[in-house]
Amino acid sequence: MDKVNLALQLILSLSILVVLHEMGHYLPAKWFKTRVEKFYLFFDPYFSLFKKQIGDTEWGIGWIPFGGYVKIAGMIDESMDKEQMKQPAQPWEFRSKKAWQRLIIMIGGVTVNFILGILIFAMMMLYWGESYIKTEDAKYGMVVDSMGMKLGLQDGDKVLAVGGVPMTKFNSGLVNNEIIINEAKELEVSRDGNKVILPVPSDFVGEITKYENRGQALFQPRVKLEIKKVVEDGSAAKAGLKNGIAILNVNGKPTEYQHEFRMILQELKGKQADIQYVLDNDTLTTKVDISEKGTIGVELEGLNVSFQKYSVLEALPKGASMAVGFLGSQLKAFGQIFSGKIKAKDSLGSVFSIATMFDSGWDWRVFWNITASLSILLAFFNLLPIPALDGGYVVFLLWEVITGKVPSDRFMEIVNYIGFIVLMGLMIFALGLDISRWF
Repeated sequence: MDKVNLALQLILSLSILVVLHEMGHYLPAKWFKTRVEKFYLFFDPYFSLFKKQIGDTEWGIGWIPFGGYVKIAGMIDESMDKEQMKQPAQPWEFRSKKAWQRLIIMIGGVTVNFILGILIFAMMMLYWGESYIKTEDAKYGMVVDSMGMKLGLQDGDKVLAVGGVPMTKFNSGLVNNEIIINEAKELEVSRDGNKVILPVPSDFVGEITKYENRGQALFQPRVKLEIKKVVEDGSAAKAGLKNGIAILNVNGKPTEYQHEFRMILQELKGKQADIQYVLDNDTLTTKVDISEKGTIGVELEGLNVSFQKYSVLEALPKGASMAVGFLGSQLKAFGQIFSGKIKAKDSLGSVFSIATMFDSGWDWRVFWNITASLSILLAFFNLLPIPALDGGYVVFLLWEVITGKVPSDRFMEIVNYIGFIVLMGLMIFALGLDISRWF
């Protein structure tokens, strides 16, 4: 079921992005009275799942569930319709329109994707707002994971700054971003009330960006073990535990912090354990059954979470800031790939890698965050000056506007073939990387 959820989220996300991207080409084409022969969600080689002719346009759904396209009359595109291009130009064709009109038609898709990314981020801020933990509220510091240990971090540390950038929010991802994207060289941490400077190892970026380490947190908040509620009919309640207890140990192992408590329960899942606790100043011990999931039926106290709500006027600039920040980070990451600091094989992937980014339980906040990010990336990649992408057409249209010289149809056919081969090569390479990771 988890894989089905991931697949459905990927298809839904790409469908939204593709339909709106192609609508960005379709609408200006119609405004300039250019005939659009096809508008397809997904690709339809040999046959389609659905098609309907409405006016001059055939609307349809293909059977290969990735991508989509609009076929604009009189345009050298991925359809490579040479017969149409041999005929005299007609007034309703793309090639008959003025250069500035063709330019607007071509940039319509990426414009929609940039705007869509900003709007989704803005709507997320408007609907959900922004929640975070202040560094000062994580008063017991952190629990360090294996990658955090390579940085020299210890349990109980608090990160104060990374590369001189203050860490006012307790967030492992922010630390990752400063080290990987902005190449921070040191961390300033608070340890037992003292400030300590930790240099970032020279090989750390290569380690944390390995595919197998993707998404791994450097640390988690360390939280005191405090019972919020004993769940009715749970094994803890059946064993006589009540609200207000303070658990001291499980089978003699101290449980001062929540991560220690959870680890011990995971080790003992499906078994019975002796739990020592304090209730009304009395120290007691009782046997408790631990479920196969490693739980006993208690709710734990959490950290204080700060929350910021945004109005419409505040959400839009926040959405724009998030979009620009995300794109800037991606551009820096690409730069590090080209410089060799980050290995391409660890960072690139096909649609299968993208699918794993979604939440298997279908979290709408995660879904829209990924969809907004993909929209920004789709706009950026489509603007690259590669023939067969929107950016390739834009380059030739700008050349035409500046020089007044129109590239020949034969030239456009050749460069589009080359661009198509380059894109297919990249897609096969990315798919090959995913296949190799499975094995």
